[in-house]
Amino acid sequence: MNDNETMFLIICSAMVLFMTPGLAFFYGGLVRASSVVSMMMLSFGSLALVGTMWMVFGYAISFANASDSSFVGIDGVFGINLDDLFLNSHAHAAIAHNDGAGLAFAGFQGTFAIITVALISGAIADRVKFGAWMIFAAVWAVLVYFPVAGWIFNFSTTNGEVTDGGWLVYNFRVLDFAGGTVVEIASGASALALALVVGKRFGFTKGMHAPHNVPLVLIGVGILWFGWFGFNAGSELLADGTAALAFVNTLAAGVGGLISWVAYERLFHGKATSIGAGSGAVAGLVAITPSCAYLDPIWALVLGIAVGVICALAIELKYLLGFDDSLDVVGIHLVGGIVGTLWIGLLGHDLTGRVVGLFLGGGFDQLWRQAFAVLVIGGYSFAISFGVGKLLQKTIGMRVRSTDEIAGIDSVMHGESAYSAADPRWSWRG
Repeated sequence: MNDNETMFLIICSAMVLFMTPGLAFFYGGLVRASSVVSMMMLSFGSLALVGTMWMVFGYAISFANASDSSFVGIDGVFGINLDDLFLNSHAHAAIAHNDGAGLAFAGFQGTFAIITVALISGAIADRVKFGAWMIFAAVWAVLVYFPVAGWIFNFSTTNGEVTDGGWLVYNFRVLDFAGGTVVEIASGASALALALVVGKRFGFTKGMHAPHNVPLVLIGVGILWFGWFGFNAGSELLADGTAALAFVNTLAAGVGGLISWVAYERLFHGKATSIGAGSGAVAGLVAITPSCAYLDPIWALVLGIAVGVICALAIELKYLLGFDDSLDVVGIHLVGGIVGTLWIGLLGHDLTGRVVGLFLGGGFDQLWRQAFAVLVIGGYSFAISFGVGKLLQKTIGMRVRSTDEIAGIDSVMHGESAYSAADPRWSWRG
């Protein structure tokens, strides 16, 4: 990797890191005015905590390589490279050999870990203790994200073929370009588990918890969309034709999701809403994440259009099934991630150009592999999250007191209010 390619990765890393504050705005606008600070702090807390863990030992777990002498563990499943603790080996290469490629890659992947953990918090808005969330986030990163990232992201290729790596990609030849399984399905399944553990908000009925600040939501969507180009195109690790394809497909799926969601709202509910527009764009971006380099642009657009409607319908499940996924992490990220992952097996090709999609003549081979990854990562993430959440709920308790929840948890958890009343000393009395 030359200096220009390293710079490309650094820029993409900054874009992806910016997504976590964008997520904080997005989630913050969707909750009550008395819970904005708490909601945003769940994202910023994840940024600080997971970022630290990643630098100390997270990267050493996710990208452990059995061929290295310092490797300890089970190849392709779970292990750690002791030389990569504190990013030592890559830092040494950057300083001693003026080679920053490894360090830039480690930073890039760290931004993925941060936002994946933050995504889960949307399912438990308005009712969870900050300290309990931070403990959950730390345990979840170790038990779920770090190993699962290794199953998907930690691979080597020769002439477009995987020659080494995590067991899902190497042994089962699962295709996931930018993390639809690791980021979207793992976070969505975990969000469902936590929503079940924590329980419903008081007054949980359809239409009872309207967003308090729509412009804040749309600002968040805009930041997320901007960062998503770095997320997807940056996963190529260099500025080439594949990165360009990922970029264009990210645009196509996002606009497709936006159009179809608002069209669905207008047709069946009478009005096209700005929240629907933002949610549709995010749904399209979620779905294209695993498939952004494996689709022709026309199929990326169709994917966005399809997933906009599918996710709009999916968010109704929480009312039908009785679980409170506060900000629709399940309906958008889990469902959208599943659709995007399976879409590769329906209309995709691999990086060599070989057709793998069923509808293009590629047969069922890739489709069952994609479905297998969905089941494995979704099931594993749900099981671990449910167990950890139950343990925390039974010990320190995850949920705040009912009186604090009703009043709003910002002042209780953080001693702050998002919108302070005006100082009467400065008011105009006429």
